[in-house]
Amino acid sequence: MSSENNVDYPRKILDYVEGFLVSKTLFASCELGVYDLLLASGQPLSAAEVARGLGTSEDGMERLLSACVGLQLLTAQAGDDKVLYSNTEMSKMYLTKSSPRSLFHSIQYNSKTIYLCWHYLTDAVREGKNQYEKAFGVSSKDLFEALYRSDEEMVKFMQLMNSIWNICGKDVVTAFDLSPFKTIYDLGGCSGALAKQCTSAYPESTVTIFDLPKVVCTAKEHFMSADEGRVFFHKGDFFKDSLPEADLYILARILHDWTDARSLELLTKVHRSCKPGGGVLLVEALLNEDNSGPLTAQLYSLNMLVQTEGRERKASEYTALLTTAGFANIQVQRTGKIYDAILARK
Repeated sequence: MSSENNVDYPRKILDYVEGFLVSKTLFASCELGVYDLLLASGQPLSAAEVARGLGTSEDGMERLLSACVGLQLLTAQAGDDKVLYSNTEMSKMYLTKSSPRSLFHSIQYNSKTIYLCWHYLTDAVREGKNQYEKAFGVSSKDLFEALYRSDEEMVKFMQLMNSIWNICGKDVVTAFDLSPFKTIYDLGGCSGALAKQCTSAYPESTVTIFDLPKVVCTAKEHFMSADEGRVFFHKGDFFKDSLPEADLYILARILHDWTDARSLELLTKVHRSCKPGGGVLLVEALLNEDNSGPLTAQLYSLNMLVQTEGRERKASEYTALLTTAGFANIQVQRTGKIYDAILARK
């Protein structure tokens, strides 16, 4: 019998107990700039050289680099009198800031914001509400006032979304053929990364990012180049302001922030504004109907508890919301990755 199945040695439970050690090792190595330094060097470096380059203790850096090798984030090779460290191909692609597929900002947000909220997970389960007040001392009466509690925090959140859609965006916008939809509104489109994926996949379509005025200003300043000819902006609050008529509305990682009542309110508003024959594309991490997983979506649903008013849902639950809002011909497409797509028509 393998040790994995041996109840006398609970390896899986021990792995789970130590899971936060893995996360914080990854967070710290990114925050200190380990992967960027190794990339810039162009050659393997010793722990002493990395420590010198990043201004850390040699002993602490040696332990961190060794743990990163164990996590397969770095490779190590023995030299004459020292061990030399290099990036793996995966680290070079996803952990260095300069990579177009970098997850650096996503990792930073997890480390600096989500990790602090999760300290209060037990309280969140007991109370059934998010934990911004305990974690950061701010009221969460207005969810996005809490999320965007400072200009710096807003940029960090937008960088998180940007990195997510740079990785997953193409899969969700091509899960269905969206080419018939020429006028698309991306509600809560944030940094514009998903809009750019959409116009890249569908050159005949235009995408307008509908978001809060301060988000639009930040997106233009930090995330969008002047030559994004088919991506436009519309300042507004999709709960308070009218929605322009469009062929398709994209709600990507939007409904999971909100209660069923608020989600239905928004979907009903989208249905009223949608052109006949048009539709809505939902992009969310879907839970299995039998509660068996996927684990990532289940953990994300806990994260929605500590951070928002909403939750992750099953396809049947989104279908029920869409049907009640007036949509029909609802199709669900699993991508095999974190985020799935649901397309519904008016």
